[in-house]
Amino acid sequence: MAEAALLRPDKRSFASLGDHGWFRRAVVLIALSALWEAYARYLASPLLLPSFSATLRALFEGIANGELPLRTAATLTVLGKGYALGVLAASVLALVAITNRWGGELLNVLTAMFNPLPAVALLPIALLWFGIGAPSLIFVIIHAVTWPLSLNVLTGFRGVPPTLRMVGHNLGLTGIRHAALILIPAAFPSILAGLKIAWAFAWRTLIAAELVLGVGSRSGGLGWFIYVNRNQLETANVFAGLLVITLIGLIVESLIFRTITRLTVERWGQQD
Repeated sequence: MAEAALLRPDKRSFASLGDHGWFRRAVVLIALSALWEAYARYLASPLLLPSFSATLRALFEGIANGELPLRTAATLTVLGKGYALGVLAASVLALVAITNRWGGELLNVLTAMFNPLPAVALLPIALLWFGIGAPSLIFVIIHAVTWPLSLNVLTGFRGVPPTLRMVGHNLGLTGIRHAALILIPAAFPSILAGLKIAWAFAWRTLIAAELVLGVGSRSGGLGWFIYVNRNQLETANVFAGLLVITLIGLIVESLIFRTITRLTVERWGQQD
């Protein structure tokens, strides 16, 4: 009897898997992949919708021949530069706004003017100023990142309780030390939310901009890869490029931002 009990699967162990976020996400992804495969086989039109298995084959072929890694590296390089510069600009604007009334009014006016403006709409101006190339892409990414992030940072700073500010002043903290040790940790949930929003805006803007102008056949990114394969009616390769874009989004959200959240706001007791 004891041996039979050991051989039987523990139902509680399977049920407990549902408590893990990674397991639920894996089940959702598998279910979506199965639906994709089933509908593509039912549609039976690879030109319109390749199956999930055909997309995976195209993905592995693109990785094996080195084209997809090259395109992905080009996109991520441009994204990293634009995102970093956008974060820097947003941080400076928010710090000026929180320390000076005129700075606050300046940021309010600038965000009211530019935040509703789609970054892709600035591509013609970027092309005039910087020409076809990475600088134009970086310019529109900076625009996409700066305004939503600066608003979130400013909102987080303004939401810091006055008592906490007074504690910092009583400890003799002023200027940068007061911001680094009091304001930023207290406002970090709002800052982190702004970083997530800015990342999503930057990622979508970059892919859209690459689809419009790219940066040439040798140094083009994922958007350029999708554009070229669409013109050649290589639909499986188009979906392979889209799959890489979504996988990068999942990785950034699941690994980078979740890890930062766990090590900061959850550890500090600012989020359950």
